[in-house]
Amino acid sequence: MSRVSQAISISDLRTLAKRRLPRMVFDYIDGGAEDEVTLRHSVDRFADYGWQWNSLVDSSQIDTSTTVLGETIAQPFFISPTAASRLFHPRKGELAVAAAAQKAGIAYSVSTLGSQTLEDIAAVAPDVPKFIQIYVWKDRGIVREFMARAKAAGYTGCILTVDATVAGLRERDPRNGFSIPPSINVKTATQAMGRPGYLFDMFTSAPIGPANFESVDTGGRDVMAVINDLFDRTMCWKDLEWFVNEWGGPFAVKGLSTAADARRAVDSGASAVWVSNHGGRQIDTSVPVIDLLPEIRAAVGAGVEIIADGGVRRGAHVLKLLARGANSVALGRAYLYGLAAGGEAGVTRALDILATDVTRGLSLLGVPKVADLDGTLLRLCRP
Repeated sequence: MSRVSQAISISDLRTLAKRRLPRMVFDYIDGGAEDEVTLRHSVDRFADYGWQWNSLVDSSQIDTSTTVLGETIAQPFFISPTAASRLFHPRKGELAVAAAAQKAGIAYSVSTLGSQTLEDIAAVAPDVPKFIQIYVWKDRGIVREFMARAKAAGYTGCILTVDATVAGLRERDPRNGFSIPPSINVKTATQAMGRPGYLFDMFTSAPIGPANFESVDTGGRDVMAVINDLFDRTMCWKDLEWFVNEWGGPFAVKGLSTAADARRAVDSGASAVWVSNHGGRQIDTSVPVIDLLPEIRAAVGAGVEIIADGGVRRGAHVLKLLARGANSVALGRAYLYGLAAGGEAGVTRALDILATDVTRGLSLLGVPKVADLDGTLLRLCRP
């Protein structure tokens, strides 16, 4: 029996990932901005909300399905876009994640800075919803071309990330001498030599880079430098309509934190608002997402889709975000730990752990249908 199959929590997968990856790569997954206050609080804040439950409810049939960007998925969670997944599993990266999403019947979101092509990802996950994530590039032609390719490959939803006009200060990375793609120096070479299995996979696989933008001249720069140079910091609300109209389908704005901005996104044509703190990797000491959801729900109304992410390590965290007002929950580190620990099998194990947690939680709460979960069973126990 593999170590991945024996994992009983996301924390176990994190431990396995730490053992397999060079420190610089693990820290890139695991780390956050500045003092990492947001990173810690995103997880810890879930414990401040306590459950009540309904008794003597028939829970023999549990329905965990929900919709995201107009598509039905088997679980109330899905795969969030994360850059350069081949860093964590050099041979397959995004392909391993997409294959696991296919098995789980959940949506997959590909990052603009993904290390596998849109078309290759679509081929391994033909039967589940697929979305693209975009940034605000200065060159709108790049965005238009990416959207056209995505539509041709069967992607049905588009996600615009708006909280990364510049890259956050993730202090672990410069301390480790880390960059994307990795550069060879004394620090990185020393760390990599301590993980010979990872090093072998890296040197016997294709070079890692932005697979969907090979025509973009990065000048050999780190991805964070590309973000700082190529992303458009002048974009305002009036520009959002261009992105919405250019896509012409289900569209989410990711990285919102205020009720006013959520309302503006809807008024500009977005079909969903995505409440996120970027995994604690952008602005430190930000308000945990679970605290923001009720006011944002009140601002956009019951009919607008809300996606949430941040700090999810257990199925109970998924359920608490749903109870606070989200329609679906996006996973980031939870599946990346699995990917790093064991490729497709590791991602599958992460998704299975959370799916089992969600089913068990709904049964214990006496709420057989996840769509019926609301804030009446959740109470703030510690301000």
